[in-house]
Amino acid sequence: MINTYTSYQLISRDITSSLDRIESQPLVNRESDYYRENIGNVKTIEEFVGDERLFRYAMKAHGLEDMAYAKAFMVKALEGGIDDEESFANSLSDKRYRDFVKTFNFARDGEATTTFYSPTTGTIDKYLRQTLEEDAGKQNEGVRLALYFQRKAGGIKNFYEVLADPALAQVVRTALGFPQALAQANVDKQVDMFKDRIDIADFKDPEKVEEFLKRFTTMWEIENPSYTPNSSIAALFAQPAEFGISTDMLLTIAQMRK
Repeated sequence: MINTYTSYQLISRDITSSLDRIESQPLVNRESDYYRENIGNVKTIEEFVGDERLFRYAMKAHGLEDMAYAKAFMVKALEGGIDDEESFANSLSDKRYRDFVKTFNFARDGEATTTFYSPTTGTIDKYLRQTLEEDAGKQNEGVRLALYFQRKAGGIKNFYEVLADPALAQVVRTALGFPQALAQANVDKQVDMFKDRIDIADFKDPEKVEEFLKRFTTMWEIENPSYTPNSSIAALFAQPAEFGISTDMLLTIAQMRK
């Protein structure tokens, strides 16, 4: 098996070709064609969530595929929009929901929502990238984490945002050699520990991000060797990384169903 850093490099050094390979997969191509041909016909939130294929495609594009079943929850987020700082989407700690509502801003743009770049071509681009990362994770979760961090790094404003995203936090803790159990520590203390080791401004510099990810993939490889004889068997039983739903989120959804 190829080690984590090499696998990451093979994908990231020519990301356009990597995405082209993903787009050529029959299922991805079919779903993307359906989305491309039909999203412009959607004029309301009800039509959007009512078309299962369109809605699931959009949710996966934003990293929310595991929440596609929670339609009432997503309708509430979409109806509230993001212009009001106290709207439902803005109140959620997971910024993926705000990003989703920002893309499909029916509350602001109404019937014109699906005529803009973000809900159309932009969402297709996100879907392809999301699929690329998921496919990489099937072979090596460390590669998926590295690709995810690469995509998100430029938009990170502070370490509280890092800690709010389990995947980003896992990358940073691993790269710095901190135990994952550190996640249970006081948030402010974790932020201070990160600040002592990293300048957050470095994440705006692609070259420094690559250096950081080289450190991460090296540390990941030490903790999760690609060459372990039983690695192929162990991978069949491994649990995926927690990118998704918090206990608080599940509680909110359950309350909405009552």
